[in-house]
Amino acid sequence: MRWFDAMFEHTVRSVAQRSSRRSALARLGKVLVGGALVPLLPVDRMANAAEPQGKRSKLPAGVDDPGSCDYWKHCAIDGWLCSCCGGSSSSCPPGSVPSPITWIGTCLNPHDGRDYIVSYNDCCGTTSCGHCMCNRNEREKPLYKLSLDNDINWCMASPNATYTCSVSVLLGVAQS
Repeated sequence: MRWFDAMFEHTVRSVAQRSSRRSALARLGKVLVGGALVPLLPVDRMANAAEPQGKRSKLPAGVDDPGSCDYWKHCAIDGWLCSCCGGSSSSCPPGSVPSPITWIGTCLNPHDGRDYIVSYNDCCGTTSCGHCMCNRNEREKPLYKLSLDNDINWCMASPNATYTCSVSVLLGVAQS
């Protein structure tokens, strides 16, 4: 084992003669800073985007069911779903009328990959529905952008200010 100690001592002394503590600390600093910057480097994620349609995961349950909160047109809805209250996803139940003012959302249709402009209308009537509460806030804007906020009782502009439920009406394809 003496030969191992001698070799180790010789190696350490030769490194000590060629370098200083400052250079060792400078190298250590470069390694630490460089390691901290690695997560900031750009990453190519195009491999997953180019995946064929057949290999993509199945759509979540409810994405095609107008009575489900996961229905793709309900991406910015907040309230009771009219499809559970005697109406449909785009029409008010009997005895209620759509509010004259609405809020607007843009929802991605998972079947064709296009964004659609959706008008969300509160239906106003004599009673509140109380079934199928859905509160999704995708792309919702704060109250300073009222037309894109879903937290307002839009029935206040209607002759009957009692909120019944909410519908989502497709207005068209969003142009980019």
